Amino acid sequence: MKVSHIEHIGIAVKSLDEAIPYYENVLGLKCYNIEEVADQKVRTAFFKVGDVKIELLESTSEDGTVAKFIEKRGQGVHHVAFAVDGIERALAEVSEKGVELIDKAPRKGAEGLDIAFLHPKSTFGVLTELCEDNN
Repeated sequence: MKVSHIEHIGIAVKSLDEAIPYYENVLGLKCYNIEEVADQKVRTAFFKVGDVKIELLESTSEDGTVAKFIEKRGQGVHHVAFAVDGIERALAEVSEKGVELIDKAPRKGAEGLDIAFLHPKSTFGVLTELCEDNN
């Protein structure tokens, strides 16, 4: 597997409306995209910082994974996403190396990316996302 770059860093927040002004007014970043990913029960907001994106994640449901994350750990860094070429091949490779997969096959994520998550039990406590842009 070849990782080309950090695609984004996901940050769990209780409210996009409350969090976006910090990134825009304090850090001087520009929110360029807000979208809902219904099957993941999340609304996302994106900012560019150089070649890396910041993805704010707001749960749209009390039983969503982001809501559960915030309930257990509070707001903060949720995951790190790495860009790969050939996500299905990458998943097979990491699985063969003993990494526990949350997603055995890629699914659609925000911004139309193909995504898959690796379990933090196998990644030293960091929820890891693999992303591939097939747009």
